Amino acid sequence: MENEKYLNDISEIKNLMNKSSRFISLSGLSGILAGIYALVGALLAYKTVSLDISNFDLNISETAIIRLLIIASSVLGLSIVTGILLSISKAKKSNENIWNTASKRLVINFMIPLATGGFFIIFLIEKNIFGLIAPLTLIFYGLACVNASKYTLGDVRYLGITMIILGILSTWFIGYGLLFWALGFGVCHILYGSLMYFKYERK
Repeated sequence: MENEKYLNDISEIKNLMNKSSRFISLSGLSGILAGIYALVGALLAYKTVSLDISNFDLNISETAIIRLLIIASSVLGLSIVTGILLSISKAKKSNENIWNTASKRLVINFMIPLATGGFFIIFLIEKNIFGLIAPLTLIFYGLACVNASKYTLGDVRYLGITMIILGILSTWFIGYGLLFWALGFGVCHILYGSLMYFKYERK
């Protein structure tokens, strides 16, 4: 009985340490919805531009670029708002504080690679180098996920690695960048979000 009590105490201490060092209120449902937003955005982007897959050039007008930026910003904004709202809801159900040391570390470590990639992509847009935008968004987002994964659920690390691989692969198929973008931000988010939902949230 004493040994069992000690084991239970050790398990409880381990859980408390894990909660204090990791933000575990990420919502799998928000990942699913982010994937849906991305697929809708990819469809709208496909209708906005015509991809010339016979060479490495993308014939995009200035008007189309503005529309693409609006679509991308809308997808990103909806994903962030949805993620925050659903994570707050999950944290309340678990009686956890949404803004703690772990969540702060998560945000900081996620934003460093993401902001770096964002500035680099803005530079590419300014120089009219559009072919590498889709691969680099996948790669830098993947790096952000891997970098932040040590402060949240471990599954995020595998999502990040998947994104990096897709981004690298898409550099060999520049004309199919939008397809890889939809596969990464759309399909992968839905798959990983579903996995996290059924693994951690569904009772």
